[in-house]
Amino acid sequence: MTAIYRRELQAYFNSPMAYMFISVFLLLTGWFFFSSFFLAGQADIRGALELIPLLFVFFAPALTMRLISEEKRNGTLELLVTYPVTDLQLILGKYLAALSLLMVAVAGTLTYTITVAWLGNLDGGVAFTGYLGMILMGAAYTAVGMYASSLTDNQFVGFVLGIAFTLGLFLMDKVLFFVPTALVGFFEFLSIDAHYHSMIRGVVDTRDLIYYFSLIALGVLLASRSLSRRKWN
Repeated sequence: MTAIYRRELQAYFNSPMAYMFISVFLLLTGWFFFSSFFLAGQADIRGALELIPLLFVFFAPALTMRLISEEKRNGTLELLVTYPVTDLQLILGKYLAALSLLMVAVAGTLTYTITVAWLGNLDGGVAFTGYLGMILMGAAYTAVGMYASSLTDNQFVGFVLGIAFTLGLFLMDKVLFFVPTALVGFFEFLSIDAHYHSMIRGVVDTRDLIYYFSLIALGVLLASRSLSRRKWN
């Protein structure tokens, strides 16, 4: 698994993709952080944190779209499975590499948070839970995007499927008006944004942690199962 992880991480950083990904992510988040800061006139990063989920809807699938689909298209998947690893370990190696790149980009936003804290009296508790929520949400979106990539041998299709899945999770609590009353609680629990907003208010609820870890496990396991199906085709 370590060999797969290193291979994927090198593939990211040996191409312009990682640097473009990090640069565009930091450019957009920087604008969110400082526009909300100067408009509100307060050392509060919640305004910026509220916009992060929508960014992840597009950035996570962009990061994961090639992970499995490219291997299928190039016919290198069978070479990979000659490694002494199981399908699950192969998926985990690729998943952790994509997640590492995303975390590097998230870590870059700490410079904005430190600057805001230096300019005013930042609530450290809210910043901590906000970043914890951002990391868990990013990890969940990455797992879902990985599953989307495992369904096709076309990167663009993997990207579109990834956006469809992540956008669906993002919109779950925004369509409650159309949902029967008996199902409102269920849709709210499925909403990735609802769990994230609980955390950026400074609350770490066990249900939020269970939700994110369950979604991560589900995405990874589904991607592994999708990979295993090639043996029967």
